[in-house]
Amino acid sequence: MDAQSYRPISNLTVVSKLLEQIVARQIKSYLQSFDLLPSLQSGFRPGHSTETAVLRVMSDLLEAVDSGDVSVLVILDRSAAFDTVDHGILCRRLQVAFGLDGPVLAWFHSYLHGRSQCVRRVVYGDFQPT
Repeated sequence: MDAQSYRPISNLTVVSKLLEQIVARQIKSYLQSFDLLPSLQSGFRPGHSTETAVLRVMSDLLEAVDSGDVSVLVILDRSAAFDTVDHGILCRRLQVAFGLDGPVLAWFHSYLHGRSQCVRRVVYGDFQPT
């Protein structure tokens, strides 16, 4: 099996999971209240889904074809995109584009930096803890 296809499992404590949910709720509220999310952002928003995103793409393609324009659709699988995000760039973007600063930005920085992950292949029935 290809090690790239394994996804890490996060073993967070209950307190950490609760903290993540609270922060996510506060950030979403902040972004919505200041209208900072792009109108076409479909992920993790009520009333939006992959279906609405696909409908929008199809509508744009059909409109371009009807207008006589040349249309090309390129689809990339970015399922592990967050795994490749540079955390320094992400923190800078949170500061510049979304106005996060002070203790909030410091919290994100401390949460994202200095973490590591490992992947362990487990064969059921043959598992031996290390």
